[in-house]
Amino acid sequence: METETKLSDFGIEIVRQLRAMDQFGNWAKIPDEELLVKKYVKTKEELKQIPLIADIDEMMINDIKMIYKAVALSFERKTGVVCNVIMEMSHEGFGRCAVIADRICIVNKYFKDAHRFSYRTLDSLFEDGDKMLETAVAIYEQYKPCVKQG
Repeated sequence: METETKLSDFGIEIVRQLRAMDQFGNWAKIPDEELLVKKYVKTKEELKQIPLIADIDEMMINDIKMIYKAVALSFERKTGVVCNVIMEMSHEGFGRCAVIADRICIVNKYFKDAHRFSYRTLDSLFEDGDKMLETAVAIYEQYKPCVKQG
């Protein structure tokens, strides 16, 4: 994984998550960046091809959840605190994803029209993931004293 050295903590973890899901080695010859683009990046033209109202498939739900798993695992590596990712999604693409560390919700994201979920560029995926990770660490540090009280 040549690109792994250039990526942030979140970027490294999302690549690890994708590679771990490749049980049969189908993506082994695909470079990391190309794989991430295939999974998470859609142009405006590609989005126009997706209907506004449609059901979301299980694979898309897993792809979305993988982003939050990468945030959770990056958070765990940074802080040593174990996290859980909880995601509930209706077949229509409405739902919520939360990452919980101890008793603190460090990431909370609501979705509508999740079947159209994507980023315009790979950089925007990395920026969003890095921002979620930074915010998660800040939230945890802010509310960490509350965990010990209960």
